[in-house]
Amino acid sequence: MLRPFAALALFVLAAAVSPARSAEPLVVPVWPAQPPGETAPVGEEADMTKPTDNLIAGKRLIRLGNVSRPTLTIYRPAKEKDTGAAVVIAPGGGYNILAWDLEGTEVAEWLNTLGVTGIVLKYRVPRRPGQARGENPVGPLQDAQRTMSLVRSKAKEWGLDPTRIGILGFSAGGHLAASASTNYDRRAYDGIDEVDRVSCRPDFTVLIYPGYLSQRDGSGLMPDIRVTKETPPAFLAHAGNDNVSSENSALYYLALKRAGVPAELHVYPTGGHGYGLRRTSEPVTTWPQRCEEWLKMRGLLKREG
Repeated sequence: MLRPFAALALFVLAAAVSPARSAEPLVVPVWPAQPPGETAPVGEEADMTKPTDNLIAGKRLIRLGNVSRPTLTIYRPAKEKDTGAAVVIAPGGGYNILAWDLEGTEVAEWLNTLGVTGIVLKYRVPRRPGQARGENPVGPLQDAQRTMSLVRSKAKEWGLDPTRIGILGFSAGGHLAASASTNYDRRAYDGIDEVDRVSCRPDFTVLIYPGYLSQRDGSGLMPDIRVTKETPPAFLAHAGNDNVSSENSALYYLALKRAGVPAELHVYPTGGHGYGLRRTSEPVTTWPQRCEEWLKMRGLLKREG
């Protein structure tokens, strides 16, 4: 018989596991060995959060830095809720750090409540030496492209629908998601194995306050964002007073519209930047509800069988 303290500990542990999840998340490497282009470590991977950092919806966040070994952290929904759909999540952080919980693990847990597998991509940051702030680093795109192929190659093993694997990104991660969605036809690295023979095209895209998409003069999208009629359908949300201009989302939406690609754009008057899906009094933080509606409308939350 368990002692009262041990029984209480087991109860607390069981209560701490979200009923929307099936088990503890699985962590797998993106690359079988050294990632392409990496010559020297950038320092020990660590949480760069400082006591003076701003709170987001009253809570602190994990600012993960010095990432040299990209990984996927896979959150599976409870078996009875599982739809077979999956979303690769790219946290933001200016290609300097990763907002790991705010725009990563918390998003995966939300997706689990919808019956969707959430896969948090830990991509390489910060920008490597010699890369200017205005230059989009190639390492994260390599990581994202490899990730899309890897997840699709594991679809049968992981119980996923290979035709319903999307990508979701915030801020710089939104740029990464858009770049992966518009450059799937040309890999940023030479293929290394059978995984790289599998398509890296996302089936759908969700961009939340994305940055680095528009040219500085607002004349159009950056040259690396190559929207065509084959670009995946997209959902976009932004605040009008975001210091990362909502033109990034608007121009991407307009390019999709002109190409005949289904898209939905929400621009809210206020809300700023960097709220993830933490709810505040700002209407922009209702974007998860709008996104869920969009996913349902697109048939992406249908149950298998």
